[in-house]
Amino acid sequence: MSKVVIFGSLNMDLSMECEHAPAEAETVMGSHFVTTPGGKGANQAVASAHMGAETHLIGAVGKDEFGVRLTRNLNQAGVVCGAVRSCDCHPTGCALILRSGGVSRIVVDPGANVMTTADDVCAVLDRIAEPGDIYLSQLECNVDAAVDAIAYARESGLYTMLNAAPARKLPPDVYQSIDLLCVNERECEALCGVWPQDEPSAMRAMLMLSAMGAATVVVTMGRNGCAALIAGDPLFLPAVPLDVVDSTAAGDAFLGTLAAELSAGRDIDEGLVTASAAGAIACTRVGAQDAMPTEGEVRALLARLRP
Repeated sequence: MSKVVIFGSLNMDLSMECEHAPAEAETVMGSHFVTTPGGKGANQAVASAHMGAETHLIGAVGKDEFGVRLTRNLNQAGVVCGAVRSCDCHPTGCALILRSGGVSRIVVDPGANVMTTADDVCAVLDRIAEPGDIYLSQLECNVDAAVDAIAYARESGLYTMLNAAPARKLPPDVYQSIDLLCVNERECEALCGVWPQDEPSAMRAMLMLSAMGAATVVVTMGRNGCAALIAGDPLFLPAVPLDVVDSTAAGDAFLGTLAAELSAGRDIDEGLVTASAAGAIACTRVGAQDAMPTEGEVRALLARLRP
C-alpha cells in the first residue's frame, strides 16, 4: 500500500443553521451553532486516514487555541502531522458556514494556510514521499504553492490529484501535471464555462477539461451523482440515496476516500463507488471532520447497496 500525502488547509469551522441565507442588509435567526475542526486539506486527511491509508498532512496553523485543537484532532484521527507547522505571524484559518436546506455557504479566512510555500512542500516530499504515493492538494491555501508543488510531485513519480476548490481559474500549464482532477459544479464552470447538471453537460465539461491536459476528470454533482472520464471512457454514478443534513464535508469525504482507495491499489471506478458512499454518509452529519465516516461504516453501506 502506498502513502497518501496531502497539502492543504486547516481551518476551524464556525457553523450555524438557518432557514434561509440572509439577503443584503437582512438579519435572520440561526440555531445549532457548532465549532468543529475543518479545512479542506485536514478534512481530506481525516477521511483518508479513516479508510486505513497512511496519511501525511502538509500545512500550517497559528499558535493559538484553534491550532492546538486542530492538530490534536488530526493526531487522534491517525493523520501524521509532522509537516504541520505552527507559525507566529498569522492566526489559524477560520471558516464561517451557513447551513440552510442541506446546502452550505462558506466564507474562509485562510490565516496561517498562506504561509506554506512550494519549497516547503517539495522539501517534505523529498523527505517522506516515494514514487507511486498519492499526492492530493486543493486551492484553499497558497495557490502558487499548490500549482508549483503538484508539478514537482508529478516529476517525482507521485500520482497527483487536484481538487480545484475553491472555484477559480488555473494556469494552463498545470493541467499537464494532474493525474486526476476533481471539481464540483461551480468549480467546473469556473474552469471550462460549463455547469454540469446531467450526463450530457458533464460529458461536455469533462471532454473540455481532458483536452486541457488532465489525465482523468471527475465531476461531482450533488444530488445528480458524479461523472468521470477515465482514459477516454465515461463513467456515471447516481447519488447514494441518504437524507442530507449538512453537505459541508461531502466533497472532502469523497476526495480523501478516493485517495485512500487508490493508495490501496484499487481501480479508479471502484474507488469512485466507495468515495460516493463516504460522501453520502458525511452529508447525514453536521460538521466537517466530525462527519467523516469510518471504513466500517462505508463498507457496510456499500454492502447494503449491492443488489
